[in-house]
Amino acid sequence: MSAKRYEKIKHLGEGQFANVYQARDTLNNDIVAIKKIKLVGRNEMKDGVDRSAIREIKLLREIEHENVITLRDVIGGKNTIQIVMDFMETDLERLIVDRQNTIISTAQIKNMTIQLLLGLEHLHTHWILHRDLKPNNLLLNSAGRLKITDFGLARFFGSPGREYSHLVVTRWYRAPELLFGARSYSTGIDIWAVGCIIGELLLRNPVFPGEGDIDQLVKICNVLGAPTEDNWTDVTKLPNYMPFNVEPAFNLRTVFSAASNDMLELISSCFKYDPKERCTATSALEMEYFKSEPFPCHDSELPGVSNVEKITANANRKRLREVDDESGIRSKAVRKLDFDALAD
Repeated sequence: MSAKRYEKIKHLGEGQFANVYQARDTLNNDIVAIKKIKLVGRNEMKDGVDRSAIREIKLLREIEHENVITLRDVIGGKNTIQIVMDFMETDLERLIVDRQNTIISTAQIKNMTIQLLLGLEHLHTHWILHRDLKPNNLLLNSAGRLKITDFGLARFFGSPGREYSHLVVTRWYRAPELLFGARSYSTGIDIWAVGCIIGELLLRNPVFPGEGDIDQLVKICNVLGAPTEDNWTDVTKLPNYMPFNVEPAFNLRTVFSAASNDMLELISSCFKYDPKERCTATSALEMEYFKSEPFPCHDSELPGVSNVEKITANANRKRLREVDDESGIRSKAVRKLDFDALAD
């Protein structure tokens, strides 16, 4: 497609190798985001810049899910590649740090966790590791739809014996096997990051904000205790393993004092030292946490949702309440599911 199709509205941000713009698609008037990636020379390609962009395009073409960012168009140029994607108004990091203006309720955390796990389940089912889940890679639009984005570090997995780089995932969300230099890993690294994200939504602060890899491990051990062969088979065989003789200064209950027991069970399942013992995205969605009150709020009740979406959702809620008053037989859980169907 021609770049002339898109009318730039404003500059949204800049990274080392890319600029992001808000734009209007002149064919259908949709508001989109355009990631303009600078192409580099042969020497700079060793840093993986072009390879990362190509990988992101390839993977996004394989994925279609409402909780994963949509690749709408790719525009090639002499010195740039422009990736056209959904425009999303905010990200979870902004919501988390905006304590003064944004309250995040238990029901809202539950909604966002479900959307994250549904998107991640789709990726893992299609043999894709994201490898950089963190709050600012989880976008939220004005309708309350959460989407996973930034697939520059994502990889297909599943080939027996295949090794990968351990230098992935932003440090605060990096699983301990990566910190110990593991070159063979699976979906557990994304699940560990999910636990960190849920915890950060609850605390409004990072759970393990390490200043370096060693400090990162120390902060993890201060909560979970030291990793040993008793709680993690073959941990001592990892390339960068080192023993930690620490007594836990805290535990999950003291760190997440406001968490319900079923929420703590989910977080604990994400934070198992042995990756094979961590929950999967699918098993997490089946846990008691999502079946208990308070039920997940509707998308329209998430922070940042536009007034138009709220008005529509409230009208649907009123309609559903009238139906329930007539029948008087639906459970709260069933009403929640029916409301979601009406609102879609």
